[in-house]
Amino acid sequence: MSAAEEEQRVQEAVRRHARARAFARAEQVISLLLADPRVREARERIEVAEAQLGMQLRARLQPFQDRYDQAVRDGDATRLAGICPGKHGRWGRICVLDDGHETSLEQPHWGRNSQGQPIAWAGSAPDDW
Repeated sequence: MSAAEEEQRVQEAVRRHARARAFARAEQVISLLLADPRVREARERIEVAEAQLGMQLRARLQPFQDRYDQAVRDGDATRLAGICPGKHGRWGRICVLDDGHETSLEQPHWGRNSQGQPIAWAGSAPDDW
């Protein structure tokens, strides 16, 4: 291995290590924030509001959930590809509305939570945290 290749390998290892440390530190800070009683209280209020809004929208949006469930049962990749990518999969949320719905400020993400209850929410989070 040449000196330049060795130097590049070392630099890549240092970058990976620095990134891993930064993510570990960020996760530690996030955990501390989420443990704060005021943050937990705010989270509980948000979850109640999301559940209430989910129930209010259920009559109008349930057909989207039914369509999603059918596409999953049938393995219909084309139909699933047209569904909103918005999700909080880590928390059991998958938006079942059409892709692009979130461009309208009137329509939050909507689906079911991990307990199977209707839920509506704003924003999205990647599953690969």
